[in-house]
Amino acid sequence: MLDDAKRRVRSALFLFPAALARIGLVDRKKGSEAFDLAVPVMITGAMRTLLRTADFFMVSLAVGDMGVAALELGFQYYFVPFGLSLALTSATISIVSRFKGAGDDARADLAIKQSLWLALAVSLPLTVVTWVYAEPLIALLNDDPRTIELGAVYLQIVMLSVFFRFWSLIAARALAGAGDTRTPMYVRLVTLPTNIGLNAVLIFGLGPFPEWGVAGAAWGTAVANTVAALVFFALLLSGRFSVRLRLGGRQWDGEILRELVRVGLPLAGTRLSRTFGRFPFLFILGALGTPVLAAYAIGRRVMLLALMPAWGYATASSTLVGQSLGAGDEAEADQYGWQTLRIALATQLIIAGVIVALARPIAVAFGTEHVNLTVDFIRMFGVGVAAFSVSRTMRGGLRGAGDTRWPLYGTVAGTYLFKLPIATLALPAGVAAVSVAGVTFDPGLDLGLVAVYAAILADMYVRAAVNTLRFWSGAWRRVARESDIGATGAD
Repeated sequence: MLDDAKRRVRSALFLFPAALARIGLVDRKKGSEAFDLAVPVMITGAMRTLLRTADFFMVSLAVGDMGVAALELGFQYYFVPFGLSLALTSATISIVSRFKGAGDDARADLAIKQSLWLALAVSLPLTVVTWVYAEPLIALLNDDPRTIELGAVYLQIVMLSVFFRFWSLIAARALAGAGDTRTPMYVRLVTLPTNIGLNAVLIFGLGPFPEWGVAGAAWGTAVANTVAALVFFALLLSGRFSVRLRLGGRQWDGEILRELVRVGLPLAGTRLSRTFGRFPFLFILGALGTPVLAAYAIGRRVMLLALMPAWGYATASSTLVGQSLGAGDEAEADQYGWQTLRIALATQLIIAGVIVALARPIAVAFGTEHVNLTVDFIRMFGVGVAAFSVSRTMRGGLRGAGDTRWPLYGTVAGTYLFKLPIATLALPAGVAAVSVAGVTFDPGLDLGLVAVYAAILADMYVRAAVNTLRFWSGAWRRVARESDIGATGAD
């Protein structure tokens, strides 16, 4: 009965790539393969985004706009190790997919162990630093005492689970690199609803539990991260999946470690440059007022739901491009990259249209006092959905080849040459004035939200252009050949 239901759902879902193939937008075989890999990642990502959105929704109801602003500020620092973990696990999927494509299962498993050791080395010092300096870190971004206090509490608690979050992502990306995106989805289908339930209980103080507000959101997330990590650990130890974690035997491999670092460092730079770029951007939003910061936080979380297909198709592109290169077929890898982009755009624009159309009722549901402002942010993000889809999917293809430098260049250019300079124009005169050698430079032109919207969109479209041009150039083929990972590298 359950199997029949699964088959019916699967058949219904696959009408979408079939329809796109009939009108000539995608190759049916390649589009269906990309869709098959992407859907579980989309579901997982959508649930994760719903969790974050639920956090903001519940904190908004329990604490108000100040709590939402505190959550946004604390989450930005949490995103530093989260970004590092995404970089490391992106390197993992790149290497595992190429080893699996070459049929070298033992070294694919060893790559997982290398990733685990690196995760431990990176995450533990970050946990200690943020525990000790949480309040001063939040104070760098806001001068409201209560917002600082709440943001610091959230940061201290949620950072206790950073290593567990690292490991969960390593396991999920390793499975994806082997072509298994369903197992991570099943794990998340259990742990993410648990996370939402815990958060609700601890934020509002349901039943015998105290009402912890922002701290409740942090504890719910920390506990759920730990549970997910333990589940993934048990699964990969079991040996029943396409990759496994082997605790005994060889612990280090210089070639794999070098490739993890080579692929991961530019990705870490990409993540960190975006993360650190958010801090001055949040300062600008804060200078425009707490309502602006809260509206941005809500609007961004809502639009992340529309952006989830890009995560799924980026993973699919990494897997399909990486496995094709591992098998020594560069032409096939190129075709998978472009076909995945086509179906990604078709998927994402439909979802974005629905969310933009429902922007007002969604904003009202959050209980914010500034509905119109939140609606404007949601619709602005909607305009950037196409760019985000292109940027993320093309980056996935490059990642599968181990070519991660150009996405870094695109991110740096988008953030520091476009987003921040344009956003600074939003400030009133004098707020960002800088004096050097008696000469005062004041970029603030008091353009307000017009400059903020332009900054966000410029950043998205610059990154999309850089990643697309890099993939189109074909230079990633040479990068893959020089890596000595898989059949292409062995030539």
